[in-house]
Amino acid sequence: MSVRTDLGRVREVNEDSVLARYPVYLVADGMGGHSRGDVASRTTIEVIDAAIPAGRPTAAAAIVEAVHAANAAVHALGAETVSGTTLTGMAVSVSAEGEKHWTIVNVGDSRVYSWSGRTLTQLTVDHSVVQELIEAGELSPLEADRHPERNTITRAIGPFEEVEVDVWLLPYVDGQSFLICSDGLTKELPLERMEHIFAAHTGDDGGSLADAVVEAALASGGRDNVSAIVVETGGGDDATRVGTGTRERPRQLEDTLPRGIG
Repeated sequence: MSVRTDLGRVREVNEDSVLARYPVYLVADGMGGHSRGDVASRTTIEVIDAAIPAGRPTAAAAIVEAVHAANAAVHALGAETVSGTTLTGMAVSVSAEGEKHWTIVNVGDSRVYSWSGRTLTQLTVDHSVVQELIEAGELSPLEADRHPERNTITRAIGPFEEVEVDVWLLPYVDGQSFLICSDGLTKELPLERMEHIFAAHTGDDGGSLADAVVEAALASGGRDNVSAIVVETGGGDDATRVGTGTRERPRQLEDTLPRGIG
């Protein structure tokens, strides 16, 4: 596992917060341009960190409950103090029958990708105005990159008393690799560039894969805070090597299919 969060080249405050310790790996991106996005993201991560014990798998329901608790905590801070934050990531969960899964959660436009050894596949679906236009057939992905509302999200932690969380279950097997990141990465680097970095990375320079993708985003402009977590299964509970990986179809808990799956 490797993790990196960076202020970027333009922003004065890092509104991203990360949690990266077994069994939970999350990125929260405070809503840029609004009041106290850093407080919203930090509060979200602190609530979930306190709710999920370290060192052992959790129940899928527990991670979802923790997200709802985080929403309540951020909302209670008050709209005049804190606006909101995105939240995305995954946790190792165990069923009543003892089967291990990844529980993937998402609110907003930060993302989770799986790495097959050749391709990155986005597992989460953005909650954004441009994503809704794409799904309606009114906008192409290329046009979305230039759309004036490309930074407008439709769902976040904190603004309302209740939040709808997208949740999927993915089988946990050895050799899986994942990228969890804020939009400060994906808005700077096209998918093909991220795939090239993953494929070419050897770690010979002493840097981690999370460092490599974040540094590339900074070199591309770094116009937002940038955060990345790279995690792989196999070789223990908190592996550090990125391997070839496998791609499995998530078992859906809600009615939104992950992009690129199905």
